[in-house]
Amino acid sequence: MTDSELAASLAEQAGELLLDLQRTSSLTGKELGKAGDAKSNELLLKLLAAERPDDAVLSEESVDSAARLSADRVWIIDPVDGTREYGMEGRTDWAVHVALWERGATGSQITAAAVAQPALSTVYSTGISTATRVERETPIFLMSASRPPAWGAAVVEAFGADSQPMGSAGAKAMAVLRGDADAYLHDGGQWEWDSAAPVGVALAAGLHATRVDGSPLTYNAAHPYLPDLLICRADLAEGLLAAIAAAG
Repeated sequence: MTDSELAASLAEQAGELLLDLQRTSSLTGKELGKAGDAKSNELLLKLLAAERPDDAVLSEESVDSAARLSADRVWIIDPVDGTREYGMEGRTDWAVHVALWERGATGSQITAAAVAQPALSTVYSTGISTATRVERETPIFLMSASRPPAWGAAVVEAFGADSQPMGSAGAKAMAVLRGDADAYLHDGGQWEWDSAAPVGVALAAGLHATRVDGSPLTYNAAHPYLPDLLICRADLAEGLLAAIAAAG
């Protein structure tokens, strides 16, 4: 398998495990989310060890190792993105993230990525997914339900847009890719595993993805923290970056 095919396969298999756990477990809420994180992480690490034994891994659910900083290939994974939503019955806005960072690559250095939305029976990956543009009178901007940007309301007003909350960074990014929304704005703090796979898929699909000041998103840092993110239709990027700068 190519790296992109492997990323998609891993995300899909983890998603199937998570759906099965939802169906069969007596756990609910936070406890279900915790179990899902652990089991999905265990599966992803096992599969990566079998398929790419020489690569390093950065996972939300594993102890970080400084060895990845000298590695040429690092898989960045989030076994369940949107753990809270995963533990809530009927929610579809959770995802599995699998991304590959390669030293020497251009841009974000994410060269292969996949975002699975198991509750929607869908896997988006680099090399396959393309962005859909939907013309609408009122743009739709997605933001975190719990941590919307302080400048979010001003940017929404500047564009005459409709602001909608949604869980999971991956779910929001893929909603923009599908054309269900026009932009995803975030300024409440994130870790690399929250955005690596969504950014990899979004960029490969022709969307804009940067920090909110327009600087590139970079990965495999010693401290894997990225405070903000803008994913949007490419034609909206310049105006959104200007509006964010003015509102911020």
